[in-house]
Amino acid sequence: MFDPSLSIRKPWVLLCFSLFAMVLSHCSLLPTPSDPRFTALEPGEELAGGATTVFDTGPNAFAFSARNMSAARRTDFLVGNSFFEQNWVIAPASTQGRDGLGPLFNARSCSSCHLHDGRGRPPRNQEGMVSMLLRLSIPGQDPHGGPLPHPTYGDQLNERSVPGVPGEAETRLSYTEVPGTYADGTPYRLRRPQIEIHNWAYQAPSQALAVSPRVAPAMIGLGLLESISEADLLTNVDEADADGDGVSGRANFVWDAAAGAHRLGRFGWKANQPNLRQQTAGAFLGDIGITSELFSAENCGEGQDDCAKAPNGGQPELSESMLDQVTFYSQTLAVPARRDADAANVLAGKKLFYEAKCTACHVPSYTTPVREDFPELSNQKIWPYTDLLLHDMGEALADHRADYRADGREWRTPPLWGIGLLETVSGHMELLHDGRARGVAEAVLWHGGEAAAARERFRAMSATERANLVAFVKSL
Repeated sequence: MFDPSLSIRKPWVLLCFSLFAMVLSHCSLLPTPSDPRFTALEPGEELAGGATTVFDTGPNAFAFSARNMSAARRTDFLVGNSFFEQNWVIAPASTQGRDGLGPLFNARSCSSCHLHDGRGRPPRNQEGMVSMLLRLSIPGQDPHGGPLPHPTYGDQLNERSVPGVPGEAETRLSYTEVPGTYADGTPYRLRRPQIEIHNWAYQAPSQALAVSPRVAPAMIGLGLLESISEADLLTNVDEADADGDGVSGRANFVWDAAAGAHRLGRFGWKANQPNLRQQTAGAFLGDIGITSELFSAENCGEGQDDCAKAPNGGQPELSESMLDQVTFYSQTLAVPARRDADAANVLAGKKLFYEAKCTACHVPSYTTPVREDFPELSNQKIWPYTDLLLHDMGEALADHRADYRADGREWRTPPLWGIGLLETVSGHMELLHDGRARGVAEAVLWHGGEAAAARERFRAMSATERANLVAFVKSL
């Protein structure tokens, strides 16, 4: 290696140094946007969550607290975990502080949707919706510019209910096969989901009803995503596609109920939640039927008299301290380290990932700023592979349901970290917002709109190249 302490005084030394610099410029191990060459790991790349990263590849890989957390803070994490895992019961009950389930609900606990803190999936066979839900809305906007709930069925369909209250409807999921062919002639088959809703408990919706299926995302690294500075996220916004790469990227600005103002959206499949506290409170109400100071009204719609008359577990049912503890738990779940990150096929796949311009949306890394309330999450170089922005993903993935600034074809770029451990943690690899893709390759092949060019680059690859790109993604 060149010794930077060498004193350069003679012309022949200067000539050698110039030639050496030219060689480095053509054979650099560091990536550049125009000519990515990856023959070695970037510094710290294997630590997806920086110093918070944990080293586990088993079924509980998503369930650990940030590795750099103090013992005292880990106690708070465990308390939050206990509330995350607990089953809520019907009110009134002797278990005060943990009653108030429903009257309408989809799950009895947070972990019912996020088993092992992992990712949900579509129902199979005759299963009901548990780790997958249906968002509902009708034409128009609510007072804050968000989607307008159906007057009776609200913004989320609840199939389950407490005794004496009817569940809102029954759903049936089916698929049709969509055949396709790679450029090398290799055939593939995708599956397109169809949702049917039957046996409405009240009058069937007469207005145009938008229905959007969503699976529960994995819980890892959420506090790190919340910590990325707004300025860093907005740097990637390019609504007019000024750089001409075909990718625009738009920020969603959504209602922050606690602040009483619109804020940058980061969480949810359409970036419709501004922070983890509101995301948590919204899930308690929509999924479990548990009210909080943030969302104090039971999820009973017009005409749902039995629902409105059902006993509750107090007003609100979720204490502020319990909401804070579950939110803290969500904020401090760690990201597992990458696996085989320096393997030759993984590095080759990384090069292809960059060349296909996947990083236009799946932005590799950020450095978090200082957070006085979260020293664990401060000044961390993280590798989530997302921009948290909205992108037009094409008609094939459209749900035709607007959500604040997000239109019916736009989705937030999901982070990719941990994706290679989903099968171990969650028992499946059903990807995208509705779980239609049975693995990484199918997920890429569903990409359209702004991502259509990247999809076609993937389709044009050889079988070996496709396998290498998938190996890279599964190493994240």
